[in-house]
Amino acid sequence: MRLKNVLAVATSVFSAFMLSITAYAGTSELTGLPIDDSIVNQRPVAIMVDNEKKALAHYGVGEADIVYEMMNSTANGRITRLMCLYKDWTNLGQTGSIRSTRTTNVILTGEYNAVLIHDGGPVYIKNYLAQPYATNLSGGFTRIKNGKPTEFTEYVFGNELVNRFAKAGIPTTYTAAPERNSHFLFNDNDVDLPSEMVANTVNLSSVFVHNKSQLLFNAGTRTYDYYEYGMLHTDAEDGQVLTFKNVILQNVSFNVLDKNGYLTYNVVGSGTGYYITNGKALPITWSKSSATGITHYYYAEGVEIMVNRGKTYIGLVPSDTWAQLQIG
Repeated sequence: MRLKNVLAVATSVFSAFMLSITAYAGTSELTGLPIDDSIVNQRPVAIMVDNEKKALAHYGVGEADIVYEMMNSTANGRITRLMCLYKDWTNLGQTGSIRSTRTTNVILTGEYNAVLIHDGGPVYIKNYLAQPYATNLSGGFTRIKNGKPTEFTEYVFGNELVNRFAKAGIPTTYTAAPERNSHFLFNDNDVDLPSEMVANTVNLSSVFVHNKSQLLFNAGTRTYDYYEYGMLHTDAEDGQVLTFKNVILQNVSFNVLDKNGYLTYNVVGSGTGYYITNGKALPITWSKSSATGITHYYYAEGVEIMVNRGKTYIGLVPSDTWAQLQIG
């Protein structure tokens, strides 16, 4: 990036920081978009969604503010699972199907002070869920007969979450002061990246080889439509396309925990990646200091990036397949 562009970005970042107390009032800290004042201090939920082909079509995923995709284990073709974050969740319709969580998901929800919604998980999650920052609701959600095996029949509804929060005595508002008033730093207007790197296609099919994820730039909406299993992802309830204003890819190493391929990504640490929006990509670095610390993303010059307002896809790309990522 040219020096004058870096200085301009740095000035914008400083201004955003100084004005953060008022700039984001009445907006979501996850998307930068307007929300009702009544939920400004409401904690997000992070819902674990099965991404096996048998689990499709998904319900409610298109309404998520941030969607993480990461491999669930090194077995089964490195099948992925989605973690969907919602700010306004009390009125959610049928959402899921819900499956188990992994250690990495517990760590990531810590930076949002979010409540993790899942159904169990391997023994390794026990110590993570016991940490002060971890809050979760596991299992016992609505079962809907859909002709599929039992593991693909569990869903959650917003009113169900309201009742479960109350029954468990879980506060619906933030229980810890957030690091800042917005998870990302947001541009005031829709901004194109000062980059020559074209990103009309984000091809993860050689990374997530089981479901062959891709994100394709839609020039009409100026967002990235998500595809997997060779199909455009649409919501089972209303046909809504799963699409994102921002795409963030993180190059992350991982530790395998056992012969079943269960793993923990090293998301507390630092690494490289890409920020992608409006058909262009820029190399970035990322850093997360602790389980509760925000993952910060930086331009190569060390200036924190500002993202466009809207929904964000975050892909944790295993370091051993980072070279297989294709952007063009």
